[in-house]
Amino acid sequence: MALFDLPIDELREYRSESTEPEDFDGFWSKTLQEARAFDLNPRFDLVDTGLTTVKVYDVTFAGFGGHPVKGWFTIPAEVSAPVPVVVEFIGYGGGRGLPHEHLLWASTGRAHFVMDTRGQGSAWGGGGGTADPVAGAPAYPGFMTRGIDAPENYYYRRVFTDAVRAVEAARSHPLTDPARTVVLGGSQGGGISIAVGGLVPDLAAVAPDVPFLCDFPRAATVTDRHPYREIGLYLKTHRGRFEDVLGTLAYFDGVHFASRGRAPALFSAALEDQTCPPSTVFAAFNAWGHDDKAIEVYDFNDHEGGGPYQEAAKLGWLRSYA
Repeated sequence: MALFDLPIDELREYRSESTEPEDFDGFWSKTLQEARAFDLNPRFDLVDTGLTTVKVYDVTFAGFGGHPVKGWFTIPAEVSAPVPVVVEFIGYGGGRGLPHEHLLWASTGRAHFVMDTRGQGSAWGGGGGTADPVAGAPAYPGFMTRGIDAPENYYYRRVFTDAVRAVEAARSHPLTDPARTVVLGGSQGGGISIAVGGLVPDLAAVAPDVPFLCDFPRAATVTDRHPYREIGLYLKTHRGRFEDVLGTLAYFDGVHFASRGRAPALFSAALEDQTCPPSTVFAAFNAWGHDDKAIEVYDFNDHEGGGPYQEAAKLGWLRSYA
């Protein structure tokens, strides 16, 4: 696929037309307040994985609605004093997988916490183990339209809340330094990272790669690739509801979370990416609220983005922050 979105000079100036709800902050403040009414109750159970350079813990904590959410916590075996912690979120359809799939960040001397995504984990990788017990209105198969009838019911309200609670769970471990907490992820994980970056005010750094869940008004109309296409296919049946749907999605648009970002950030975008079009990524990057921000651009890549090259970029970049 050749370049299909805006030229790079226009991308660097692009601003989303997504309309921020007047009660955006109140909505999220109430949502997190309700979640925190449940005891976080983080449990870290040491597991035997056959790995000798790291210790791995099977984690359970209370997410949205007090629902149990799983994760893996991995830390260098010889650590005896608090270290920075990297909290990672997973791409669309994936789950926390198996512990040996997540060794990069613990290999740098940091702790690593990877959150399972509720209801996902059956499309690729080593699977997931967190249910989503909340029923919703009729939806197109996938996750993009689950509960899209109202912001209170929308699927990503639960996921973003889980993610904030995952940061709180990771910080609760005695061998993590809460002041040096990093959140990151790719695609859906990048979109979740942006949301957490807007909801948690004291992170050390945020690193979203080719992030999903940004600039919904453009994303839903500029690409016909899934998962964004789920929105269009839903509307193909539910005719005339586009404005209502955008009204719900506005509460979950990475652009609005990005404007509240208070930590240094490293984004990445790929100019041939039809899954998360570069204009939607730049919409969030250009809105990011902290002055210390950068974006790596991969000219001839699709949704794989920078892949291992972006991992190397993050390894170097994070030395200054955590």
